[in-house]
Amino acid sequence: MASNVMRSLTLTGSSKFASYNSRRSLSGFVSSEIITSHTDKWMQDTSKKSPMELINEVPPIKVEGRIVACEGDSDPALGHPIEFICLDLDAPAICKYCGLRYVQDHGHHFH
Repeated sequence: MASNVMRSLTLTGSSKFASYNSRRSLSGFVSSEIITSHTDKWMQDTSKKSPMELINEVPPIKVEGRIVACEGDSDPALGHPIEFICLDLDAPAICKYCGLRYVQDHGHHFH
C-alpha cells in the first residue's frame, strides 16, 4: 500500500513539474533560428562598434586621491553598484562593472 501511495505521489509530482517546465520554456516562443539569424546580422554589420570598443575610446579619468568611487553614471537609474577602486598602481585601474579606467594624477597637489 505504501509503495502505491509513493508511486502515485511520484507520478503526480513529476507531471506537475513537467507542466511547470513547459510553461516556463521559451522554446515554443523563440526559435533558435531567429536568435542565430539576429546574431549573424549583428556580427556582419562592421559599421557599429562593440561596447568594449566604445568604452576603450574613453580616456582614463585622472583622480587626485588614492581611492575613487565609481558609480558608472551620475544618474542612479543608469549607473551600477558603487565600486571603490584603489589607484596605487601606475597602470590604469578598471571598474569591473562599466569598464571606465582611472589613474592617479600625481602632478597636481594642492596644499
